[in-house]
Amino acid sequence: MYRAFKRLPAALLLLLALQGCTGISYYAQSLDGHVKLLAARQNVETLIADPSQPRDLRAAMVAARDIRRYASDELALPDNDSYRAYVDTHRDYVTVAVFAAPEFSLAAQSWCFPVFGCVPYRGYFSEKAAVKFAAETREQGLDVYVTGITAYSTLGWFSDPLLNTMFTEDETYLAGLVFHELAHQRFYVRNDTAFNEAFAVAVETAGVRKWLTDRNDAAGLKRYEAGRRRQAEFVALLGEARKELAAVYDGPGGDAQKRAAKADVFERLRARYRHMRDGRWGGYSGYDAWFDGPINNAKLAASGFYNDLVPDFERLFAACSGSYPEFYAAVERLGALDRERRHAALKAVNSCD
Repeated sequence: MYRAFKRLPAALLLLLALQGCTGISYYAQSLDGHVKLLAARQNVETLIADPSQPRDLRAAMVAARDIRRYASDELALPDNDSYRAYVDTHRDYVTVAVFAAPEFSLAAQSWCFPVFGCVPYRGYFSEKAAVKFAAETREQGLDVYVTGITAYSTLGWFSDPLLNTMFTEDETYLAGLVFHELAHQRFYVRNDTAFNEAFAVAVETAGVRKWLTDRNDAAGLKRYEAGRRRQAEFVALLGEARKELAAVYDGPGGDAQKRAAKADVFERLRARYRHMRDGRWGGYSGYDAWFDGPINNAKLAASGFYNDLVPDFERLFAACSGSYPEFYAAVERLGALDRERRHAALKAVNSCD
């Protein structure tokens, strides 16, 4: 199932609001949502030991505990109190993210905050507030994409809990989420969402592969690799559409002509997806939900933050011989560069030094 936009360091909401960077209403919903989550936390070990808890919940907590331990012991990810408590949010998402981009550009709008820098989305605990902000943003003539977020990270500022939204699929999905979110705690650089997200995806992917291998789960690894191949083909499909749109936006013609050409690109994208799904994917429909909704610049731009640099990070990880401490040290060295030099160095990387 496609979930590329289900993981963000969205719990920055509270910290961002506390630093006075947003309006009072944004602060209020951020504070309210975060405090409610903190108050609802239940210790994982306590849940496991409580015979009155549902058997399925206790089994899920055992799996989560083992995955959390594996993340620190085997992947050199932070060993702290994050993901050692559980919260049932009683809904399908923990926050709602709003992305925006101009009508004739794939450059996502950013919102900037102290400490964390600029990010290409606004996150909300309150769906009502998110919908209101999205509507106001559309009125400015921008393309807008609104999506629910299932995983929660404060980059280590707080002890992030496991959420019911993280248990909607199998243990492999859960492991990927935990590894991804802890990777954000391991390294984060201001003003570079593409770098941060691709790094976390690379850690997640390598971590899940190692985790499945260490469990001798050959069937699970085969399923995971098949899913990764579909993900790569999906990403390539979106990349092709983004190139076509860039040519339209940079080319001649008035707004009406560009608007029509833009719609044609989206129709071709849908057609190519259906051909791929019904052909070599054998009818696999895990990405249908993405295509069932409206497609616009904001939605396409958001995909790039997670995917464009992942192959470069994977190449760096291989150059580090699969050593997580050496990989993290190399990433930190890249992070010390300015954004332009950082991306160029990552693209050109051929050693761990």
